Amino acid sequence: MKNIKKLTILHSNDLHGDFLAEHVDEQLVGGVSLLSGYINKVRDENKNVIYAIAGDMFRGSVIDSEYKGISTIEIMNALAPDVVTIGNHEVDYGIAHLLFIEKCAKFPIINANMYIKTNESRLFKPYEIIELDGMKILFIGIVTESVLHSAKQEGLIGTIINTEDAAKEVGKICNAFNGIDIDFTVLLTHIGFEEDKKLAQMLKPEWGVDVIIGGHTHTVLEQPEIVNGIPIVQAGTGTDAIGRFDIDIDTDNNCIDSFTWQFVPITDKNCPKDYQIADIIMGFKSITDLKYGRVVSKFKHILTHPKRNQETSLGNLVADIIRESLGLDLMLFGSGSIRCTELGPIVTYGKLAECFPYVGKVYQINVTADQLRKMLLHVFRDEAWQGHTEFYQFSKGIRMIYSKSKREFNLAKLRGNDLTGDKVYRIGIQEFHYMNFNEFFGLDISETYINGKPRIVSTSDFDVINEYLSSHNIIDKTVEGRLIVVE
Repeated sequence: MKNIKKLTILHSNDLHGDFLAEHVDEQLVGGVSLLSGYINKVRDENKNVIYAIAGDMFRGSVIDSEYKGISTIEIMNALAPDVVTIGNHEVDYGIAHLLFIEKCAKFPIINANMYIKTNESRLFKPYEIIELDGMKILFIGIVTESVLHSAKQEGLIGTIINTEDAAKEVGKICNAFNGIDIDFTVLLTHIGFEEDKKLAQMLKPEWGVDVIIGGHTHTVLEQPEIVNGIPIVQAGTGTDAIGRFDIDIDTDNNCIDSFTWQFVPITDKNCPKDYQIADIIMGFKSITDLKYGRVVSKFKHILTHPKRNQETSLGNLVADIIRESLGLDLMLFGSGSIRCTELGPIVTYGKLAECFPYVGKVYQINVTADQLRKMLLHVFRDEAWQGHTEFYQFSKGIRMIYSKSKREFNLAKLRGNDLTGDKVYRIGIQEFHYMNFNEFFGLDISETYINGKPRIVSTSDFDVINEYLSSHNIIDKTVEGRLIVVE
């Protein structure tokens, strides 16, 4: 007869400072106070419950930005997860600050594949073993390769970024515990859903990985994807929902006997409110409201940014503001640095800060028309249309018709001139993209030096946007065909 024990695993990912509930269809949706209420309810009703977070607790909220994540850690301490792995946005405030933040956390933060290059010491504890009801549950943390993009200036920090190498690292840890009776093994990852599937395919059955709980791609599922016998899940983004595993574990054979999984909406219909955690959040909010409540500007109508790999009205606005303000020929504004899908018509400082949280320098790069064409063809490679690469919003004056089937431009003009030849243009890019120039644009930046060395033209892209909006009103922008993509 099998020895079966029950385990419930609740999981979130990509919370991104989504602390406050919103009114949707006459009900409250999301917010940490309702999320906490649901977690408390499940913990009260069930014997063996674990709550895990698969990365990206930070960013997306002025409450987070104002305190550089310290407020988030305090709120997370009240939420009391059992184990957390880091995501790429955990390094946004710098590696040193993240290590400080870890000391503030009253829960384990795990990661197996970030290390110091000089001696290959890991930055974090790679795993956590949680003991419940006589069971030992092993969690291993893995982070996405894009953590390197945010940490380019951290010269001593490295990471195992190849999925195959990450699989080997998992194998090493699992092998190290073969002599201990580990009843259940969970990979807590932040590498994206497609990479999770590749990772699962590489795992050896002998390693005993039972479940992969992931993040990064904000994937919403109806049921787990099962690859190589391993269920893979994510729970969307924010606090609007939570994932829930109810598992029967065969503790004799250290494997799943059976399981169910749900994508549970967090609403006031099914979640009691945790008033104590609500008071903590409101304490932070009352302070940020004083600073962030002022009106900056008003748009003629709402401007939108629904997808990163297409021209958007909000993207056109910010690209145009920076080009015009800094005297550039073309601004390439990173689509991923616009963190809201819509803004306006009334724009408060708080909404503006939430929409553009990644404050950084703007660099002027001098490129020939031929070099710019090569850069853009690299940006528009096949992966771009699947949302897996960096993409850009382009300022006024450029017109491109790109053919996916030919992988070439049918038309490419800047300021009326074809993008061919050695005419030099002053191109603006943000600091994050400058630090990753060769990878993001498929061109060695040293090749541009003959046209003039790159230089910093602003120490804060956010200041440029804020200053412009503060002195203009009834602003309007539309999608006007700067980039047209044809099959």
